[in-house]
Amino acid sequence: MDRRSFIKKAGVAGAGAAAASVLAAPAIAQENPKITWRLTSSFPKSLDTIFGGAVDIAKHVSDATSGNFTIHPFAAGEIVPGLQAADAVSEGSVEMCHTCSYYYVGKDPTFAIGTAIPFGLNARLTNSWYYEGNGNTLMNEFYAGHNLYGMISGNTGAQMGGWFRKEINTVEDLKGLKMRIAGLAGKVVEKLGVIPQQIAGGDIYPALEKGTIDAAEWVGPYDDHKLGFNKVAKYYYYPAFWEGGPVIHSFVNLAKWNALPKNYQTVLIDACAFANTSMMAKYDQKNPLAVKQLVAEGTVLRPFSQEILEAAYGAAQSVYAEITAGNAAFKKIYDDQVAFKKEGYLWMQLSEYTFDTFMMIQQRAGKL
Repeated sequence: MDRRSFIKKAGVAGAGAAAASVLAAPAIAQENPKITWRLTSSFPKSLDTIFGGAVDIAKHVSDATSGNFTIHPFAAGEIVPGLQAADAVSEGSVEMCHTCSYYYVGKDPTFAIGTAIPFGLNARLTNSWYYEGNGNTLMNEFYAGHNLYGMISGNTGAQMGGWFRKEINTVEDLKGLKMRIAGLAGKVVEKLGVIPQQIAGGDIYPALEKGTIDAAEWVGPYDDHKLGFNKVAKYYYYPAFWEGGPVIHSFVNLAKWNALPKNYQTVLIDACAFANTSMMAKYDQKNPLAVKQLVAEGTVLRPFSQEILEAAYGAAQSVYAEITAGNAAFKKIYDDQVAFKKEGYLWMQLSEYTFDTFMMIQQRAGKL
C-alpha cells in the first residue's frame, strides 16, 4: 500500500470514528440521564437499622450509575409524617418512599399482607414467597390500583411481642389494654379485648410514658433499646405472633417507575434486594447484644402463654374469614400465601427446626 493511499484510508477511518463518538455521546446520555428523586421514610434517622435501608438503597443506586441517578432519603416528618409516606408517593408529591405496607390497612386490609399478617410467614419464607413464589406479582397487581410499584427492601426477622406496663399471663389480662400495634394484628388482639392504637414509631415513647397507652410493640431489642421503651415499661414479651418476617417496602410512584429507563429500574431493584438482605443481617448481629443489655438494665423477659397464643390464632382465623368473605383482592393473595406457607413449614420442620433446636440446646448447655 502506498503512503498516500494509507493516509487517505486512515483519514476516512478517523473521521468515521469521530462521527461515531459524536453519535454515541447523546445515546449514552439518553440511556443514563441525570435523575434526582426524593425518598420519604416512615422511620427516624436514629434507627440506623431500618432507616439505614433507605440510605443503603440510595448509595447503591448512585454508585451503580456514577451519580447519574440520585435518591435523597428524608426521615419521617421531614417531608410528610411517617404514616403518610405511601400516600405522598401515590399522589406524586414525592417519587419514592421506604415504609411498611401494613401502615395503610385503613385503605384496604390487603395492604397488610405486603408486610406481615398474624401467624404468617417467617423471614426466609417471606423472601421465598416474594422472589420465587407469586408474592411480588400478586402484591404489585394490587399496588398498581393505588398508583404504586413495590419492591421488598428490608426485613427485621421475627419481632418481639412488645412492652407492657404490667405482667400478662392470661387472655383476661389483655382486656382493656390500650396497645400500639400495627396492621391486622390490631383487629386480632381487639377480639381478645385489647384496644389497638396506630402510632408512628417516634411517638410511641411519650405515649407510653404518659400512660396514654399501656403497651406497645415496635421491632426488637436493638431498636427498642434505642427508643428507650425499657425506661417506661418493665415487661418485654415474645414472640410477635403477628410479625414472623415483616417486610419493609420501597414504593415508587407508578408513573415515575414506568418512565424510568430499564437499566435504572434494574439498578433500583438490585439496590432494594441488597437492602433487604443487609437489614436482616444487621438485626441478627445487633439484637443478641441489645437483649443482654436490656436484661442487665432490669427488663423482665416473658413468653406469651400458650393460652394467649392459641386464643390469638383462633382470633386471626376469624378475622381472615371475615375479610375474605368481602374482599376479593385480599382473598386471592391470602389464599396463595397460605398454600405456600403449608408447603414451606412442612419442609422447615424437617430441616431448619431440627437443626436449630439441637444447636439451641447446645447453647443453653454452654457447649458452643
